[in-house]
Amino acid sequence: MADRESLLTAKLMDALYTEAMVLADEARSYFESGRFTEDSCDDTNLAVSFSCESLKVTTRLMHCIAWLLNQKALHSGELTEGEAWNHDRALGYAPATDRTMVDRFPPEARQIIVASEELFQRLQRLSARLQQEMEAESAVQDMFRRLESSF
Repeated sequence: MADRESLLTAKLMDALYTEAMVLADEARSYFESGRFTEDSCDDTNLAVSFSCESLKVTTRLMHCIAWLLNQKALHSGELTEGEAWNHDRALGYAPATDRTMVDRFPPEARQIIVASEELFQRLQRLSARLQQEMEAESAVQDMFRRLESSF
């Protein structure tokens, strides 16, 4: 647990959670504002693509927030390691962005999409590292148990 706590400190977790919540609020504000329609031409395909991308951003950010809340619960003792690393509590799948269409979006929309992708990718890497640490720790504990039972 020591390696895990040094990898994901309470301060880092709070910073990531704040970043995710601020980004979710910025995305919601932009998506609901109608600025996309004002800033882009009347291209129906682009409008449909924007609707799809806004759902992808929302999904991505909700997965990030849910994962961070699970990690906070683990750190506070509300969840056990087993509960926190249950498949149902893993960082969820988020569909890839359609780069060809997004490149045609106004700068503000592109910035929100890219920021959500970057946050999600950072959490994916962090989650993978934490999972590796937990598996390594579990393997060591299993080895010690086997050694103890041999004597």
